Amino acid sequence: MSSEQKAPPPPYTVDVVMLTPQEDELALLLQWTSPSDSWSLPWDTPGEHDTLDGTANQIAERATGTSPAWIEQIGAFGDRIPHSSGADISVAFAALVPLGTSAPAGGRFAWFKIDALPPLAERQQVIVQHSVSVVRDRMDLSPVAFRLLPTSFTLSELQQMYELLLGKRLHKASFRRALQAAWLVEPTDEWRSEGRGRPAQLYRYAPKKRRKGRRGVRFDLLAP
Repeated sequence: MSSEQKAPPPPYTVDVVMLTPQEDELALLLQWTSPSDSWSLPWDTPGEHDTLDGTANQIAERATGTSPAWIEQIGAFGDRIPHSSGADISVAFAALVPLGTSAPAGGRFAWFKIDALPPLAERQQVIVQHSVSVVRDRMDLSPVAFRLLPTSFTLSELQQMYELLLGKRLHKASFRRALQAAWLVEPTDEWRSEGRGRPAQLYRYAPKKRRKGRRGVRFDLLAP
């Protein structure tokens, strides 16, 4: 191949949307790509013997230096929507990263508030939008919020995490009734002082088995 010929685009990529709480908002990790001088989702092409899940986890660990608290494949995207690599298809994963995870030093990676993102390739814009929707849909079925909290937490901290991931405020009393109905937490013997008020009791994630198997918080029961 001559120096003027470009390498063919990969047949497909694995793109990972990594989200984390940051200052009461969701933040997205992006990487700077020098050939195109633009920001993009962290992505890669699997090797001959690599699995999709394994590649996604490798991308996340390489970008953040730690394993995601939660990661799930959310679909394949293409339909002639451009990708910076030129690949026809992108297999996308959504991931939640523990609170306080910093971007690696060196300037290649950076966190951006989800409502203030720099321009992305059109396909990656669609992937980000779909990933946020998937995470919010999972909130009603799977307790993903607990993956972003320490082992012990107050109910106020748990509600704040749900509000952050859902992108909306929840009624305090309704949230606690719905949480109790879901049988997801149990109190510990520990308490924590919060300001000048009474100390708040700490809880831990301890789901109880239900006959119907549903363990999410019923958000349709929450008052606005």
